[in-house]
Amino acid sequence: MNNRKDLTIIGIDGGGTHTRGILYRHGNIIANAKAGTTRVGAIGVGESCERLLNVIDDLCKQAEIESEELDAVVIGLAGVWLEEEKLRSATLLKTLARSRKIILNDLLVTSDVELAIEGAFGGDNGIVIIVGTGSIGLAKLSKNKFERVGGWGIELDDEGSGAWIGREGLTAVVRHLDGRGKPTALTNIICNMFPTIDISNPRTIVKAYSERAFEYHMLTPSVMQCAEAGDEVCVDIIVRASDHLMELPSTIAKHYKTGVPVALMGGIIDAKTMLAKLFEAKVKKSRKMKLVKPKGTALDGALALGFRLLEEMD
Repeated sequence: MNNRKDLTIIGIDGGGTHTRGILYRHGNIIANAKAGTTRVGAIGVGESCERLLNVIDDLCKQAEIESEELDAVVIGLAGVWLEEEKLRSATLLKTLARSRKIILNDLLVTSDVELAIEGAFGGDNGIVIIVGTGSIGLAKLSKNKFERVGGWGIELDDEGSGAWIGREGLTAVVRHLDGRGKPTALTNIICNMFPTIDISNPRTIVKAYSERAFEYHMLTPSVMQCAEAGDEVCVDIIVRASDHLMELPSTIAKHYKTGVPVALMGGIIDAKTMLAKLFEAKVKKSRKMKLVKPKGTALDGALALGFRLLEEMD
């Protein structure tokens, strides 16, 4: 069996908004890197792989090592779940890596939520709910048996997520401008955020969105801010978001008896937002669930999977 302190592993958590990477060597994390989204559904598999390789290259340069010294690279990508999706990203990564003279000895590409549940429970069973740009729940029922709910993407669902909140906020603004909805302070905030939007000509909102001047999740902090200030419309959005999020663990918990551990993760949870507090309170009230603090992060989960991969090959 490999001595873990002798191993060099890169772990990457590729989220819907941000990508984070770490390099483990000689028993310590000696390099950290960040990048924009690597979600295949948002930027395409080619750009996703290029950004991932940039992160790997950055980490190696920080650690002052050659890529051939890497024992394993473990990557979790948002929006990737099917084996064919994982294989497609892994295959293209290896192809592009060769053209850039980056050596990837052992590569594992999986879903970011699988990294999260590994980090949260250290290999034990439980439910993890991730609330960030998207929203998803995953339960580990046994060693190789998982149950997933949500995570469909904002195009189909992702209710309660950062993208959903931003979209609901934008809907509230246009309803306000039409006179169909209640007034909200969010209207002026959003119009002031983007210079191409002219509140006297509301259709410029459509133009700004179609030209990708903003994405839904970029509006979420403003919705949160207005809700914290007591804006009725935005408070309603956050309350509805918490209700939607509660559907995730409630659905998966049907596979368990009472006392199922539930860990909450993701940017919206980590930021201790109003939504996080409402959601946590709902989980605590459930007789079937037990809210627990995650043992580690998704990046911890990436390292754990890397160790396991190398031990199985030893």
